[in-house]
Amino acid sequence: MQGHLSAWLVKHGLIHRSLGFDYQGIETLQIKPGDWHSIAVILYVYGYNYLRSQCAYDVAPGGLLASVYHLTRIEYGVDQPEEVCIKVFVPRRDPRIPSVFWVWKSVDFQERESYDMLGISYDNHPRLKRILMPESWIGWPLRKDYIAPNFYEIQDAH
Repeated sequence: MQGHLSAWLVKHGLIHRSLGFDYQGIETLQIKPGDWHSIAVILYVYGYNYLRSQCAYDVAPGGLLASVYHLTRIEYGVDQPEEVCIKVFVPRRDPRIPSVFWVWKSVDFQERESYDMLGISYDNHPRLKRILMPESWIGWPLRKDYIAPNFYEIQDAH
């Protein structure tokens, strides 16, 4: 089932895949990593001026990783703003997605957290480095195939 935004993207020749609607009726679209930055700029110009959240998850052990963006179109005098959910899937062997920091500055810490926990590299992000784990940490803790080290740094503090 195609929603309003998906129809608009098709009309303008922008490649994507409709994933339907979530339980709140919010349209969900899949965008290829190579197309994400240009479509993000187009969505911003179209009126999606607020990035509500960005997160990432591991789809399956050994499978794809996903970066998820929740965008809102805020307009003066509109009681119910239009929302859309964008999913960008990448292979875990080379998880690279263009950063949208230069489109929505609020994605700064959120993309850094996705990098820190899942190892998704956001190209052209100005400060892409670990934000939660120590810089020396090895691995990506939220990946389903992550094997926790058999030590805890806190034990060395005594």
